[in-house]
Amino acid sequence: MTIAGKVGMYGGKFLPFPHQGHVYAMIKASTMVEELHVIVSHDTEYERQLCTGSKVDHVNYTMRLRWWTQIAKDLSHVHIHEVYEEQTGQFSDWEKGRDGILKAIGKDIDVVFSSEHAYTDYFDKLYPNAQHVIIDAERETYNISGTKIRTEGVIKHWDMIPSVVKPYFAKQVVVVGTESCGKSTMVKNLATLFNTSYVEEFGRTFYERLGGCEGITIEEDYPEIAFEHKYHEKVQLQKANKVLFIDTEALVTQYFSEAYLGKTQPILDEIANLQKYDLWLFLEPDVKWVDDGTRSFGEEEVRQKNNQLLKDILYLNNIKYVTISGSYQERLETAVSEVHKILE
Repeated sequence: MTIAGKVGMYGGKFLPFPHQGHVYAMIKASTMVEELHVIVSHDTEYERQLCTGSKVDHVNYTMRLRWWTQIAKDLSHVHIHEVYEEQTGQFSDWEKGRDGILKAIGKDIDVVFSSEHAYTDYFDKLYPNAQHVIIDAERETYNISGTKIRTEGVIKHWDMIPSVVKPYFAKQVVVVGTESCGKSTMVKNLATLFNTSYVEEFGRTFYERLGGCEGITIEEDYPEIAFEHKYHEKVQLQKANKVLFIDTEALVTQYFSEAYLGKTQPILDEIANLQKYDLWLFLEPDVKWVDDGTRSFGEEEVRQKNNQLLKDILYLNNIKYVTISGSYQERLETAVSEVHKILE
């Protein structure tokens, strides 16, 4: 279809996020006009009510605006705007929204795009000089809607989520425990089973670079380890398929600081306060201790003492975790079951 218009507008709440159906409509609309303006309308209080009882928490319009900006960044003739549009159920809401849209765009609109036939009467009154072009009203290209996502959940419709949005909704599972309790193996096995990415314990890499850790650790090591670990979390989250598995985090780094140096570091607590994981798996040290060249606490009494130290740290930080113990088979089965719970 060829449109004679120059300036097009495509708007919506895009709640909880712009899905592939929205992206398809935007791309197609962008081929029909000389410039396209995407409007992210918002009314936070109304949106929170809309999300009450749904399977997706409310997402602030700033994130929706950010995602649209990322999605359209290579289309120089597509411009993204936010417009406050109060939702009271009156036609005056549309009129006030129209005024805000025209102000944001700064010029007359020739074409208004949507996927709803029901909007034609509204747009004829609001934009009498513009043509209403409907794109994929039957959702034949992408059978998805914001309502369906809010009702059925994000994970169920993972393939309908743009890649720039997925990291926000990917579940994060962190595996913690003391030395030689099977964290590394567990994380890798889970990542393989769920066909996704994982984050290795950076402290191990850090000390392997030094050639060891016994007797040579210093206070400055631990913040560096925690910061580098967070960087790798961000990188791997971009690649995650529904869930990311993480080996240790800032509180475990704090534990090692206390175990090796007898020192609690406030900066590690600050990093920990910024963390947000969907599931904590705590591995008990009831498997054989293995000396890999970077471990120091192999005596059983010391292992149990350190295990309690780590639990105390988690308790003080109000962390709720699932305890994993038993044989390697039992550990894996329990972990897989717990991951399925958060994905469902």
